[in-house]
Amino acid sequence: METKRDQAIRKLDGKDVLPIVRVFFEFNHLKSLYRQGWLRAGIPKAHCETVAEHSLGVAVLALFLADAYFPELDTARLVRMGLLHDFGEIYAGDIVPGKLSLADKHELERQSVECVFGRLPNGADYLAIWEEFERGETAEARFLKEIDRLEMGLQASVYEQEGFGDLALFFESTDRALTTPELRQILEDLKALRPGGAPEQPGVPNGESR
Repeated sequence: METKRDQAIRKLDGKDVLPIVRVFFEFNHLKSLYRQGWLRAGIPKAHCETVAEHSLGVAVLALFLADAYFPELDTARLVRMGLLHDFGEIYAGDIVPGKLSLADKHELERQSVECVFGRLPNGADYLAIWEEFERGETAEARFLKEIDRLEMGLQASVYEQEGFGDLALFFESTDRALTTPELRQILEDLKALRPGGAPEQPGVPNGESR
């Protein structure tokens, strides 16, 4: 598992600190843990998104898109879910598809969140939010799972615009995951930006005519 640096939590071995300090040192690992799929696709480490950056992107997208199109969704819960949904990777790491079964991946990540959230007074609430996302049974969880994949598609578009090669596989993965029309429209705009994508109408920025 490639990271910018060693886990900061190791610096606290044998030291007596407040739980919130220990949790922040644990969370710091997500700020240095590269999204491994980008590395495998050839994105240089100097430009590679970290898990924490991805989580922030998911939370921001969920906030903006829920406010704009889905007022019936609990926006505050979505933002909390977006910020917490990758905490299982603190100790499990960013496991790319195919490396483990989904059941084994879930178990490793559950052990991670139980360890981290268990240090906090409201840890049971945070664990419940994480489990809600994992189950994908509520409207908020289903929406966030699509946002989780949409963020990947948006980041793939950023990388392609910056000249980091053909990332078609990431667009295809995003395409398979999105069912919400408003989110699919965003994906269509991203596809139009790709080499060979649909041309913009003269004098009209792509997407503004719809």
